[in-house]
Amino acid sequence: MMGISVYRPSQQAVGSFDGGKITEQKPIGFSGEGSGVKRIGPLFYWAWAQAAQEGYIPLHPHQAFEIITYVVHGQAEHGDTLGTKSVVGAGGLQVMQTGSGVSHEERFIGPDMEAFQIWFEPFIQEAMKRKPTYHQFESTDFPVIEQDGVRIKNIIGSGSPVLLTTDVQMWDVQLSSSSTYEHLVPEGYVLATLALRGTGSWKEDDWTYFQERDFIVLEADEQRIYQLKTDSELRMIFIQVPSKTDYKLYPKW
Repeated sequence: MMGISVYRPSQQAVGSFDGGKITEQKPIGFSGEGSGVKRIGPLFYWAWAQAAQEGYIPLHPHQAFEIITYVVHGQAEHGDTLGTKSVVGAGGLQVMQTGSGVSHEERFIGPDMEAFQIWFEPFIQEAMKRKPTYHQFESTDFPVIEQDGVRIKNIIGSGSPVLLTTDVQMWDVQLSSSSTYEHLVPEGYVLATLALRGTGSWKEDDWTYFQERDFIVLEADEQRIYQLKTDSELRMIFIQVPSKTDYKLYPKW
């Protein structure tokens, strides 16, 4: 997976809940769902969920994984066995460190609700010893940098209030038409990117074009600066994780 790999929507998994009221495109799905990417280091699962009106996912359990829900549009209601009842709006984030075990329920409320649910795998043997936690962050809690037609919202990483055990950084990146951006990927890391809106090109040695809803994975065997350009209004989600961890990653079921 060295270099730049582009996975079209047809190479990603799909799913649904509540009789199809919630639909999902999955850049990284569960085993057997047909996604071209099974995992990237500790990045274990990535679903892009949409609900035209409203959809509900009933109470279900999780253990060990660190799970985030990032709301793009609409609202996400959350309830769990810790006693939490919360609502997160557009630009906000829910974080569950599921530890020794917790169950939660979700309701996605539109119109045109859109969110990402992403799972990261910490060192499971240690994570299972910790109490589960829930934290919520609003859109205004995150640092934003704007310069030369580029807007970068730091969701996880330096300056963000989100603290995970897993080694991960995450950004919500927007480029105006005809703007460019450079991103440094350190040695031993992989940058996974998803095009929400618009089209663009990533450059390693040559330019690699991608379309809206494509999943693009950038990996090098040494530190490398990748260039991104667009002729349209472009919005992408970036997640950067190590390609390998110093702890055992469990096989996907």
